[in-house]
Amino acid sequence: MNRSRRTGLSAGAAALTLALGAFALAEPAYAAEPTGNDAGASSDQQGGGDETGIYAAARIQYSGAVAKGGSGNVASSDVNWTPPPCWYAPYLGAKDFKKKMSKDIDTSKNTPGMGGTAGSAIGEMERHYEDDYGWTDTPGYKDYNVEKDGEGMFWAGVENPDEPDYLKRKSCTDLPFWVENGEAPPPQYEEAITPEMLAALAYQHMELPDTEVTLAPEAITKVNLPTWAWLDDAAFDEVQATAAINVPGFNIEATTTATPKSLTLDPGTEDATTIPANGECPIVDGRIGEPYAKGRADETPPCGIVYGRSSNGGTFPLKASLTWEISWTGTGQAGPVGLPDGTIEAVQDITVQEAQAVNR
Repeated sequence: MNRSRRTGLSAGAAALTLALGAFALAEPAYAAEPTGNDAGASSDQQGGGDETGIYAAARIQYSGAVAKGGSGNVASSDVNWTPPPCWYAPYLGAKDFKKKMSKDIDTSKNTPGMGGTAGSAIGEMERHYEDDYGWTDTPGYKDYNVEKDGEGMFWAGVENPDEPDYLKRKSCTDLPFWVENGEAPPPQYEEAITPEMLAALAYQHMELPDTEVTLAPEAITKVNLPTWAWLDDAAFDEVQATAAINVPGFNIEATTTATPKSLTLDPGTEDATTIPANGECPIVDGRIGEPYAKGRADETPPCGIVYGRSSNGGTFPLKASLTWEISWTGTGQAGPVGLPDGTIEAVQDITVQEAQAVNR
């Protein structure tokens, strides 16, 4: 028997959500066990759950410049861009899925209070996997597709633990579905994991070098005296992070690359002038700014600040934001594809004195 997937789900949406939530998504579908170190660290991200919860078993393997655990230190310049809050990924082969799912269904059927609408929903789900009961774009399965064991996998939802919006994180709630080896997931599952999504996750986990601006004078400067600012050459190495999924019949990966682009200075007070005037120091001849040399105190630096008043015994918080150009390449992608720029910020306390001269 086949019905429209949308109609079938909407007819018992509340019950199905209750039944699924009771044992399939009871705990966050995620676990992370980071290993390695800051330089070339890697971590495995996989499904997770409690003893009664179904979970996606496919690991996302991170390598390269990634944080040891959780999100990295890059902020997107586009406030509207976010990594996926959840996704669908390969879970289990047919025999293992039958063992896990049938056990959970039996447990739920025997749980007190699981009668009425919720009980009917669980029965409908049991028919879906055992008796070929499906919907228009969601076929049912005969005996959990055991005859096709080894020819594909059931996919299930995975949460992004770093997604702050609870509802978004919990939004991949479709029942586990079958995908043949080498085939794309059915088109209705728009959240099925893709190389582009892996690129976004690599971006989210990327750990870039801290932005440490060299200043002259350092820490203490004078009113109306140009303060030179520049970045060490080491800051201009490109940085890469890779995310990959490798399971039987499904292997995809994406590498996200970050390249330094420009430095933006915020003096920490309105009584200051940045050089250039917009505060953005671009890369010129492979570097940002120019190191100060003795005897150039009265020259105008290519990148710097002139403070117009003293900090009155305190300090000004000089914020330096290094913008990185982000792109990715991955499975099936012919060339690099742009992502929103990323930024790394650092704050340095600057003391500004009234004296008009300073020895460097």
